[in-house]
Amino acid sequence: MKHPFMAAVADRLAEAGVSTLRFQFPYMEAGSKRPDRPAMAHATIRAAVRKAATLAPGLPLFAGGKSFGGRMTSQAQALEPLPNVRGLVFLGFPLHPPEKPSVDRAAHLSNTLVPLLFIQGTRDRLARPALLQKVMKSLGKRATFRPVKHADHSFGVLVRSGRSPEEVLCEIAEVAGGWMRLGESVKPPARGTSP
Repeated sequence: MKHPFMAAVADRLAEAGVSTLRFQFPYMEAGSKRPDRPAMAHATIRAAVRKAATLAPGLPLFAGGKSFGGRMTSQAQALEPLPNVRGLVFLGFPLHPPEKPSVDRAAHLSNTLVPLLFIQGTRDRLARPALLQKVMKSLGKRATFRPVKHADHSFGVLVRSGRSPEEVLCEIAEVAGGWMRLGESVKPPARGTSP
């Protein structure tokens, strides 16, 4: 929650008129390197969604996260819709482990039932572009892919790219904020229906 990247993205989103609620997974709060089991992560996400709805009851609600947080959010949504969530935003969706290309981690995405935004670095070792395109095609119009040129999984860019970290942060906020504003009018689907 206090990672400089997460804080900077939240600041840029605020500048773009998007409120955010950041939270910690229990393993991070405890200082552990071992991620929580999915059931614990899903429960934590559900609690955060409930808190966001309580704090800002009139605002359109979107959920998502960076890497593990995004994947756990999509799993939670696929298992049981997150109340009033209109779409999911992924910052660096971890499609596969490094050097182990696969689309297995995306199997649940077809059950999410809401629009999905994938903001992914073009040098992301956890999401080979060809495999991510295959996933996008299988999800159809619900999925939107926005590549961040020269960025890796953490959205770091090489100096020789000519891009600054600040430019990358601004791009992420602009893309995510614009996509969420377009999705404000989308009502969360009832279970068993498609958006």
